Amino acid sequence: MSESRDKASPDDTAFLQIVGERVRNARARRGMSRKILAKDSGVSERYLAQLESGAGNISILLLRQIARAMDLSITEFLGDRAPLTVDQALLLRQVEDLAPEQLQELQGFIRERFGVAPSVKRHIALTGLRGAGKTTLGRHLAAAFGLQFVEMAKEIEAEAGLSLNEIFDLYGQAAYRRFERRALERITADPAPKVIATGGSLPSEPATYAHLLAHCFTVWLKARPEEHMGRVVAQGDLRPMAGQSEAMADLKRILAQREALYARADMTFDTAGRAADQAGSELAAALRAHPAWLAREAAE
Repeated sequence: MSESRDKASPDDTAFLQIVGERVRNARARRGMSRKILAKDSGVSERYLAQLESGAGNISILLLRQIARAMDLSITEFLGDRAPLTVDQALLLRQVEDLAPEQLQELQGFIRERFGVAPSVKRHIALTGLRGAGKTTLGRHLAAAFGLQFVEMAKEIEAEAGLSLNEIFDLYGQAAYRRFERRALERITADPAPKVIATGGSLPSEPATYAHLLAHCFTVWLKARPEEHMGRVVAQGDLRPMAGQSEAMADLKRILAQREALYARADMTFDTAGRAADQAGSELAAALRAHPAWLAREAAE
């Protein structure tokens, strides 16, 4: 394709559609509306809509042409880090095609071979979408196990010295993520075991989620989209879906994008159809019987 060509080839069109889908999926994983992303990025909602629909700016294609001419991936120009060394690039090529279970096996080998020991999981962390019951069941678990209950939202506010709304209004989501990571590191550094209710979008940040999985016995509180929505409505809080006519479709899209991430938790507990007291008692019993939790208690 020449620089002056107006129409993209079928291959270019497919590439732009892939880019748009990745942007849309990344936004869904973070639970960001297009309006919020436009505000934080300084890019108009109109352009974001075009990008997500596969009608991105032609400059994306020109950058891909340049990368192809040098036999490089376009990501070589888009990343924030220094270029990879030959050994790093070769290793990444080999890892790219591994299945999820093979990646976990590789992680275990690296820990064993190079002495990177897994951290002791002193804390219990609850993950899941808003409306999963993280606060309610977290308080129940804390009482059942005699532990301190911690809400990440309040810890992030303490870390920033600002309310969540002020963090987003003044600095955007990127700053929120930094405060979230710092708050989590501070909480998990304390040896006193805690029950932690995390933000629903935390798993979408790889480094922060990896830290959580390494330091906490993690439980995914799973529910049907309709139940998530019903609980949020009952709480009178529709902030994630404010002003959107397709709230349920958005919620399902967010869940679909995060499901594989949530599934990395040590344990999954389905809260569907359960009252809060029943769910709390059953979760505590399931946790006490879980092999990984039994191994944790034996090690202490």
